[in-house]
Amino acid sequence: MEVAASARACLVADVGGTNARVGWTLDGQSVQDVLVLRCSDHASLAHILGSYVERMARSHPGMALREAVVAIAGYLQGDRLVNANLPWEVSVARTADAARLESLVLINDFGAVAHAIPGVQRQTLVPLLPGQRDPGMQVPALVLGPGTGLGAALCLDRTGAEVLLTESGHAALAAGNPLELAVLQDLATRWHHVDNERVLSGTGMMHLYESLARMKGETPLHRRAEQLVAAADAGDATARQTLDVFSGWLGSLVADLVLTLGAREVYLAGGVTAHIAPFLHAGPFQQRYAARFGSPRVPPPVWRIDHGHLGLIGAAIHWRSRTSCSVRSIEEHA
Repeated sequence: MEVAASARACLVADVGGTNARVGWTLDGQSVQDVLVLRCSDHASLAHILGSYVERMARSHPGMALREAVVAIAGYLQGDRLVNANLPWEVSVARTADAARLESLVLINDFGAVAHAIPGVQRQTLVPLLPGQRDPGMQVPALVLGPGTGLGAALCLDRTGAEVLLTESGHAALAAGNPLELAVLQDLATRWHHVDNERVLSGTGMMHLYESLARMKGETPLHRRAEQLVAAADAGDATARQTLDVFSGWLGSLVADLVLTLGAREVYLAGGVTAHIAPFLHAGPFQQRYAARFGSPRVPPPVWRIDHGHLGLIGAAIHWRSRTSCSVRSIEEHA
């Protein structure tokens, strides 16, 4: 794509605990030249952004990326981003300086996904409930994503302009049966506060597996979530139990958030969702979710969606909506 020397473009990024997606936008709608990078391979967020700026300057001589909007998990305390799942600390001012950016804005990663939801083509959505129909987008819409952590946000209008951020991943995890209560008691010996993402995330799935193995007197054999999923597919009983318990527990949490927030439909995104798709469709998720809604109420639709570039698109939409990106800015919520 040719870029005029006078063109105003913005770097956009979606940074999770494991991977970072980076691209640029000229119109605030489409995102070009997307790279997917492992966060642990880079010394800092500034290194990721600065390297991309230099790369684009070489490949697009007419482009000078001086503005950036980064969708990232966590929240800001003054100039510092608070996120225990990132491999490095983030200072907004130092990151902007090191990456040679004139403007750097951090927005919540799942807030960015929520911004992008109205633009998703409905035919790409995968229904999770038996007999589920698509009445078109319904708001408020809950966007929930188990990944390295657990993100959640509400899209409040059909344009994606209004988004409500939440810290649901850090709310206390609630047990729904004796087995889940036993897991909670086990995890409470390790952490004084067992929040939702201690179990309902990629790292949390491994905590759940280790607890279930201990209860059965087994030595945990798997160290990473992808190994666990592969083992469950291959017939490992404890691995399969972990995925079934995880799916059912997630169904209960989603229902609780729908009832608490008044959501009229749900979008499940996040890296874990794609990796465990067969288990999400296997039954425990649907059973636990639907159990929260007594007759004659119909449970709100739940859609599985490929996270893909939605965070990048949400960051681009946020940039487009800003009246000015000429000065360094720090958002209250990141």
